[in-house]
Amino acid sequence: MSQSTVTTKSKNGQWVNEVADAPHLSRSYRDRDEAVQAGRELAAEHHFEHRIEESAPAGAITDPDPASQREAEFPSPDPQAPRSDQS
Repeated sequence: MSQSTVTTKSKNGQWVNEVADAPHLSRSYRDRDEAVQAGRELAAEHHFEHRIEESAPAGAITDPDPASQREAEFPSPDPQAPRSDQS
């Protein structure tokens, strides 16, 4: 039986722990230190190897914000615009 690996890495501006053979165990974190600690604990708990992929700081989270996408699709009514239901 092959041993799985927990890989801690930066992805889209956040840090993640990915488990290739068990994606349901994968999680994302706000910062590197939090992800590394959780990755170590996850690896120890499941007897997995833990690997850290270093990368340059990305700055901001780049995942699309579902709320802003929804707003673009369905903009809020303009309060200054004339309403058609007024008599």
